[in-house]
Amino acid sequence: QVQLVESGGGLVQAGGSLRLSCAASGRTFSSYAMGWFRQAPGREREFVAAIRWSGGSASYADSVQGRFTISGDYAKNTLYLQMNSLKPEDTAVYYCAAAGYRFSIVPISRGERYDYWGQGTQVTVSS
Repeated sequence: QVQLVESGGGLVQAGGSLRLSCAASGRTFSSYAMGWFRQAPGREREFVAAIRWSGGSASYADSVQGRFTISGDYAKNTLYLQMNSLKPEDTAVYYCAAAGYRFSIVPISRGERYDYWGQGTQVTVSS
């Protein structure tokens, strides 16, 4: 089994920054892509950002484009999310996810594409 563990969440004032980390452990696992999703109270889980290891291309939700940056280390199955200019509406539990190599027409912006999920880390942005 593969375990994903997020860290780096916390409380920050609006305009501040946080850096989330996600580390994979367990059995050897080669991921096609890894991503970040978030879920605020009373709302559905939503896509934040994802990165395809081949080519290193990244995708972002419109709401975080220009403020968040996703990066990672493929060899270590480690993922980061640098979050700048945080807003109160960014408050949510942030989840890391990993997608394996398998045929799929589901884009990496959809949660269904991912095979493994972390437990989440809380990010709270005060106004």
